[in-house]
Formats: sequence, structure tokens, C-alpha cells
Amino acid sequence: MILSRSFRDKWRPPLSLVVAGVLGIMLLVPLAGIAFFRVYENQLIETTEAELIAQSAAIASAAAQRLEETGGEDLPHGGKVLQGASGTSRGPVELYVLDQWRPILPELDLTRTPVLPRRPPPVPADLPPHPAYLQAGEAIERILQDTQKTTLAGFRLLDFNGVVIAGREELGLSLAHVEEVRKALSGRYASALRERVVDNPQPIYSISRGTSVRVFVAMPIVVNDRVAGVVYASRTPSNILKEMFLKREAVFWVVVFVLAATFVVGFIFARAISGPIKALTRRSLAIGNGEREALVPLAIHGNREIHALSESMLEMSRKLFERNDYISTFANHVTHELKTPLTSIQGAAELLQDAGPDLSDQDREKFLGNILRDTERASRLLNRLRDLARADSVEIGGNCRLGEVLESLGNRFPGVSINWPEDAELPMASENARIVFENLIDNARNHGADRIHVTAGSNGAELHILVRDNGEGISAGNSDQVFELFFTTRRQSGGTGMGLGIVRALLKAHRGKIALVPSDEPAACFEIRFEKPPSEKG
Repeated sequence: MILSRSFRDKWRPPLSLVVAGVLGIMLLVPLAGIAFFRVYENQLIETTEAELIAQSAAIASAAAQRLEETGGEDLPHGGKVLQGASGTSRGPVELYVLDQWRPILPELDLTRTPVLPRRPPPVPADLPPHPAYLQAGEAIERILQDTQKTTLAGFRLLDFNGVVIAGREELGLSLAHVEEVRKALSGRYASALRERVVDNPQPIYSISRGTSVRVFVAMPIVVNDRVAGVVYASRTPSNILKEMFLKREAVFWVVVFVLAATFVVGFIFARAISGPIKALTRRSLAIGNGEREALVPLAIHGNREIHALSESMLEMSRKLFERNDYISTFANHVTHELKTPLTSIQGAAELLQDAGPDLSDQDREKFLGNILRDTERASRLLNRLRDLARADSVEIGGNCRLGEVLESLGNRFPGVSINWPEDAELPMASENARIVFENLIDNARNHGADRIHVTAGSNGAELHILVRDNGEGISAGNSDQVFELFFTTRRQSGGTGMGLGIVRALLKAHRGKIALVPSDEPAACFEIRFEKPPSEKG
């Protein structure tokens, strides 16, 4: 019991809160895209490295050619580049073997590559550069400057000892102690991510990690399969906010689309779900307060499910109102019908009590007879009420044969001939079927009939049964009232006016209907119709 109460009292969010949550999630979707900025930032770093690889490879090729021209065969070199040397962290690649393809792929990745400290400053060189290298550096200097103006990358040309021989600054100083340069001097391509320290940083740029790192690339210069120097390049990846600014028009329309989609979703929720449910709640409260004018469809149903819920609720409310009216009318009729015999019994009993021994035997017998008749009428009325209550709460289902039911009623009504040319299967239990036909036959006998003719037929969708008698019939003025409870033309002879009401209630419970239909003879003719289940139609 405690668990059930706890479950029933459990807090449940209102629909408006659910809608607000959904809209909030929609607004958070573009914000969640910030989590993907790292992927985009990583792509910018890979793009930067790929561009530096291409530019450095071109400069290295030009520098190698210049060194061959200026140094000749006496040009000093570094170590020999071996076939199969490991050029990247992604596996061994034959990088520098002549007359072969030697692709170098970007290897920097924010998720795997550590960010090294700021590049160490240059140190004095142990040996001065060879004159041929200085001459080649002067020739390449113009190429480096023009390339830097276009690409915004920094380029330095180093000899085989790591001494700077070309570049805007640090000429004559050594960078051989830098990790990526050291690898390149051994004949392997190398790259690194290093911290970028800005002297006058702008707050907005700190949002993107792309402005706090710098990509460094060291590309060996190979002459006659030997390392003759290094092209040392660096560049800061493009800032994400800068990229978004450059594509601000597309970003603007994306924001507009997200806001518009959020508004549309909110409008649809409010129009199709939240609004109709609130209206349905107000309508149900009004109906609960007994306002019959609330039994009208909603102005806006929203969607199909709410429409079905609204229609079912209104239909249920109509039935409850009808049931309430039925119970009220029924109670008034029962009170009226029982009041008459009870009043008569009370009056006769009071006369017997007041008259005492002075009352004649004839009058005493008369009053006692009245009491017995009225008691019998009240008892009969109560039995009919019990039958009506059973008909309203009867168990639906079952099947029986029409012929078997009519045959069982033959002994119940001696003197009445019952015949049926054809048999049929009725969609109700035999006990309920006997109550239906028993009341119809009893009603016909009370109106002077001694023959009952029952015919059955089917049109595929319905089973229809005609019950004809040869009694007095029903007048045109009473034909509209015969199924009303407590209506009877035989009140003085004990009629209760409930027989046909019981029949109609039983048939209604079994998807059946009964009606008084015109007949060529003055006698009564009732038609019973049963709607077949969808699986049996056709």
C-alpha cells in the first residue's frame, strides 16, 4: 500500500517543462558543436602541416640544386640517407631514395602529439658555414622572403651542421639542438607542436587553442643521397574564430536556421500538444462540475492521438450524463410505482386497525384482498427491477440456437403456439436469450395472442429476427412509448411496463437492437437485429 501511494504521488514533469527541455536541447545542439571545434582545430593543424611539407619540399629541392651548382663535388655533406629510414611516426617509409615516389603525410594530432615548450633560442655555432652554403643561402634568401610574404610562414635554411644560412634572422647561429632539427639532420622528416607565446595577446584569441600553438616542420635537404641541410619552417594554424568570421555569412544563416527551427518546434508543440491538452483539462474539469455545455468538441485537437482522447472523453462524459439522467428518471419512476401499492396497503391497514371489531367481515375481506393484491403488485415490480438490474449488468458473450431457446419456452406458456420455420445462431447466452423471448411472448399473451411466429434471416452484416403475434396489437399512439420503462396499458391488471425495457437493455448489451415494425395485420410485430462482428461480415 505504501509503495502504491509512493508511486502515485511521484513527481512527474508537466508537459510545458518537457517542451521547454526539448527546446533547450535544440538550442544546445549548436553549442555542443563547440566540442567538435577540437576536431576542426586538429584539421586546421593537419592542413597547416601539409602546406608546410609541400612548401618545404619545394624549397629543399631548389636548395639542393643550388648547392650542387655552387659546391660541386667538393661540397661537404652530413650523414648518408639510408633506404627504408623511418620518416614519420606512422611507420617506415622510403623517403629519400632517388627516382622513387616519397610522399610525406601530416603526422601532427592534438589528441596524440604532445605540445612542446616554446622553441629554444639559437646558440653560437661551433663551426662557421662553408662558403658554398653561404652562397646558396644568399641565392635562396629571396625565395624564402617571397614565400613568407605569401604564406605567412617562417622559413630558415640550415646547413648540415644546423647553422642558419638563410632567413630573416638568426643567421650564423645554430639550431642543431632543437629536437625536430636534430631528427632532420639525421635524414628523417620531423614535425612538432610547440607553445606559441604572444607578446600582446588579445583575450578573444585565447578561446582557440589554435592560436596558442605553432607548427614546426624540418625537411632534410638531400644531395647525392646525403643530408646537405634542413629547411626549417613554422606557421601558426588559422584561428577558429577567424575562420568563422571569414565564413560569417554561412554561420549567420546557420544561427537563423537553428532559431527558426526552435521556434517552429515550439509552435508545433504548443499548437499540437500543450495547448489542446490544457484545453482538454479545462473541459474535463467543467464536465466534472456538471456543465453540460462543455460537451462540445475542442476548437483545436492538435494531433490524432489527442483528438481520439478528446472524442473518447466527451463520449464517455455523454454516456455518464445519460446514465445519470437514466438513474434519476428510473428512481423517480420506481418511487412512483412503489408508492401506489404501498399507499394502498397502508390505507387498508390503517382502516383495519381503526375499525377494529366494528368492521364487517365483508369489508375486512375486501381490505385484506386489496392488501394482498397490492403486495403482489409490489413484489412483481421488485422482481422486474431485479431482472432489469441483471440486464444492465449482464455478462456479454456466448452463443445459442434460436430453435432450442423457443422449444424450451413451449412448456412455459401453455396455450400459446410458437413456431419458427428456420433456425439461426444467436450471439448471446441461452439464459439471456430465454429472458428476451420470454418477455416478448409474455407481453403478446397478455394482449390476447395465442400464436407466435418467429422468422430469422441475414444480409451478411446483420442477423435480423421478426417476432409476430396475433394479439390485440399496439395502437399508433402508444407505439413510440412501448420501450419506455414503466409504460403500460395494463396497470390495473398488474402490468409493470418493464418487460420491453428489460428486452432492450439485454439486446443493447449484446450489440443488438429491437424495434416495433409495421405489420399487415393488426397484431404486433417486433424486429430484432444483431450486428455481426467484423471478422464475420461479408
